[in-house]
Amino acid sequence: MPGQPLAGPLAYPIFRRLWIGGIASNLGTMVQAVGAGWLMASIVPSSDMVALVQSATTLPVMLFSIVAGVFADSYDRRKVLMVAQLMMMTIALALALAVVSGWITPWLLLLFTFLLGCGTALHTPSWQAAVGDVVPRDRISAAVTLNSMGLNLTRSIGPALGGFAVGAAGAAAAFIANALSFVPMIHALVRWKTEGMPATLPREGFHRAAFSGLSYVAMSPNLLAVIARSFVFGFVAIAVLALLPLVARDLIEGGAVVYGALLGAFGIGALAGGLANARVRARFNAERIAKGAFLGFAVCASLIAFSRELWLTCLLLFPVGACWVLALSLFNVVLQLSTPRWVVGRTLSIYQTASFGGMTVGSWLWGAVAESYGTPIALAISGGMAVVGALMGMRFAMPDLVSVDLTPLNRFREPELRMSVTHRSGPIRIMIEYEVPVENVESFLETIADRRRMRIRDGVRHWVLLRDLENPMLWKETYQFPTWADYVRFNQRPTQADADVSERLQALSKDRRRPQVRRMIERHTVPSVDDMTIKINPEIM
Repeated sequence: MPGQPLAGPLAYPIFRRLWIGGIASNLGTMVQAVGAGWLMASIVPSSDMVALVQSATTLPVMLFSIVAGVFADSYDRRKVLMVAQLMMMTIALALALAVVSGWITPWLLLLFTFLLGCGTALHTPSWQAAVGDVVPRDRISAAVTLNSMGLNLTRSIGPALGGFAVGAAGAAAAFIANALSFVPMIHALVRWKTEGMPATLPREGFHRAAFSGLSYVAMSPNLLAVIARSFVFGFVAIAVLALLPLVARDLIEGGAVVYGALLGAFGIGALAGGLANARVRARFNAERIAKGAFLGFAVCASLIAFSRELWLTCLLLFPVGACWVLALSLFNVVLQLSTPRWVVGRTLSIYQTASFGGMTVGSWLWGAVAESYGTPIALAISGGMAVVGALMGMRFAMPDLVSVDLTPLNRFREPELRMSVTHRSGPIRIMIEYEVPVENVESFLETIADRRRMRIRDGVRHWVLLRDLENPMLWKETYQFPTWADYVRFNQRPTQADADVSERLQALSKDRRRPQVRRMIERHTVPSVDDMTIKINPEIM
């Protein structure tokens, strides 16, 4: 929330260790980025091949984030993070070996970069979702900002270290340093002892879990607005990072140290943006911050296109870095505060798919434009496109940064059934009857539309609203679940923020009566015998 003290989340030992481990890991990633970018610029003259290094980093996140989001919500996040860290360490060591042995080629470098990006894709949704597991909800905003600041602190230091490492010992030194940087995070994960809740339901199937995440986002207009803006921001803002090796080599006519200095300037600006985050959010609403980030990038990217001086380009990269962290941390915080825990990993993964998808497409496109028309033209066009991103606020405005009560409602109690069912029994058909006076119908239809969106968002299928032709006051809401386990799982998802719709519907019913709920099992063919056991209730014997 705005005004939170940034140091607050660091009081929690688990978050503090993970945060420090994340800084070390990100520092290695920044060193790796300098090594990979400069190595590609050294072994191949093509501008689009240099820009493809950035695409190879972001493409896996676009392709595999939704899969990783399902893992984040369905499995122990600590174990998912551990697998991702060990995977990236192994790949970084293999890349260093390839360089030392003289086997490296442009396409092999892109392959290793792609594989490292796969590790990032697996890691990111679980790490971002884990923030809400290790700090209280009222500290999430500060924790996300601290993560952004940590990332951008490494942006200000890592590139300079990478530039010196590459200049002094070659690209292999940068790749070895990256491999070693994963050790602190692995140590922090070993010390993080999660307390798993006993599972009362079977794990949701992969395809059904992925569909549930997509449905939740599709039926949440505020989330769609954030994700749309993040795609466009990633698309335009990646131009500077993707083309920065060419800015250093061709516009400023420098070497690896100059490239590292430029990245360091970007990182210092991002760090400053992180420090100013709380004050900016307290003063401006989310839409004004997003619009400011787009317009700030537009101006600076266009000016960088015409700069030929190191000091001037560094000066312009400061606000670019600040705009980067202000926008991306804003998108992340809004999503975290607008999504319940059961689907937060999948929601964040869809956001990552959109933002990194924009970065991937943008890296390729800006590289192609630079190859055909020159780096200055590509930067200038990206600045113009950023203005379009700011104007998107007229149609896809950012929701206000408010904390919705997403605590589970916990009102559902599994009914005592007269027939024996298992978790796999189904399909289950639910029918809810409302008796609505004619004078309340208009308000009822408005409210039931909200209910429909919430039902589909939380996982129901085949939602239908029926009205009795002989008794116009009688309405029936019906929907389906594949199995009884899906029905129970659905009823564990409503939050405190959802309770208002149920109360409004009851208030609109005749005599404010609670609606009658009927739970039925479907049979699409007539069985020859009764295929379910009826439980005997001694009280009615």
